[in-house]
Amino acid sequence: MKLARRNFLHLAAGAAALPALSHVALAQSYPTRPITMVVTYPAGAGNDAVGRILAERMRSSLGQPIVIENVTGADGSIGTGRATRAKADGYTIILGDQGTHVLNGALYSLQYDVLKDFTPILPLVRISPILMARKTMPAKDAIELIAWLKAKPNKVSVGITAGYSRLLMALFQKETAARFAFVPYRGGAPAMQDLVAGQIDLTFSLPIQLSLVQAGSIKAYAVASDTRIALSPDLPTFAEMGMPALSCSIWYGLFAPRGTPMEIIGKLNAAAVEGLADPAVRSRLADLGCEVFPPNHQTPQTLGALQSADAEKWWPIIKELGIKAE
Repeated sequence: MKLARRNFLHLAAGAAALPALSHVALAQSYPTRPITMVVTYPAGAGNDAVGRILAERMRSSLGQPIVIENVTGADGSIGTGRATRAKADGYTIILGDQGTHVLNGALYSLQYDVLKDFTPILPLVRISPILMARKTMPAKDAIELIAWLKAKPNKVSVGITAGYSRLLMALFQKETAARFAFVPYRGGAPAMQDLVAGQIDLTFSLPIQLSLVQAGSIKAYAVASDTRIALSPDLPTFAEMGMPALSCSIWYGLFAPRGTPMEIIGKLNAAAVEGLADPAVRSRLADLGCEVFPPNHQTPQTLGALQSADAEKWWPIIKELGIKAE
């Protein structure tokens, strides 16, 4: 009886250690197959471009390809929900942003928690949204634009492409006392197509679209950042126009489903950090108007802190303004 009991205890102890051992073994061999990176907006959007640049470079570090999966809709919440249901083994990660991983928590009734159901890997870049308009907009500058908007209450259509653009348009509406009709889009690319075609009047988009401004296909009026941006130094900031509430650069970061082993998070972090240090990667990101986070901020802890701070700042404002997802 004593021998049988002793054997049972050894077996029980061994079974209890299996999860820990399997995590260690998984992390040591990881990755052994391609990794999926969920991108929550269509191909051609700013975060899609950032994801593809980074995925290409991380392949050389990890020894496995990273396949982009565009899962669009509902301000990115459909793709984000898809990522929460993935197995927490490091083979599904998501490129998220303030909208998907902060703002949507206040805009939508979600089946997941934007703050608790993901493990941060690292913040990648900051990027500043720009207020853009159809090329036939008569206003010569932002001051004339505001006067034009106020003279046409509820007759102006604005494209909404993500949580950040919904928030910025609501703040712009409050600051200018203008009134708009919101037109939701699945992403920046289809909204930009309609802006170029003159089907909508305004949208907040990203510096990746400045080539269309330079080509005369659309107009740009102001940038939502603390300082002017290098890609368009003549473009004023909203803060310069007396609207500092619209200083709202957005960030992109990498996340994994909650429960992903920290050893795997470490490998993904190291591969991304190495990629962001590559001069060729940094040059391509700069061409998109992206500012890479400093190396000492490229940590899971920094990304988690960004989420918490932004939720504390923006959730009460969203509630106060009565902003709702459409």
